[in-house]
Amino acid sequence: MSAGGISVHAVDVAEGCPALGLRVTISALRDAGAHPVAEGVIGPTGSFDHPVVRGVGIAAGTYEAVFHLGAYFTAQGRPGPHFLDQVPFRFTIADAGEHYHLPLKFTRFGYAVFRGV
Repeated sequence: MSAGGISVHAVDVAEGCPALGLRVTISALRDAGAHPVAEGVIGPTGSFDHPVVRGVGIAAGTYEAVFHLGAYFTAQGRPGPHFLDQVPFRFTIADAGEHYHLPLKFTRFGYAVFRGV
């Protein structure tokens, strides 16, 4: 694993596949506001390919990753209304030289996200 950065891996466990197309936004929370540092979609391997993965634009501080599950379910042909819509995950980076991996596992009715390795 590379030094520094924030990576995301997302799996739709109900379907048993990577969450291809799931939109992810990551913001730094400072100065009483959210400052976007990354936005994109999960690729075919379930990974988020963005320069933040390699540490670009990442410093110590508080961040929030938002997973846009409602839009993902709609794009997958699962009509709403959806129980889960936008799922935020707020976390703190103490050492910008460490890598922070965020695995997301979800279904239409629940999710787990944590700091992985």
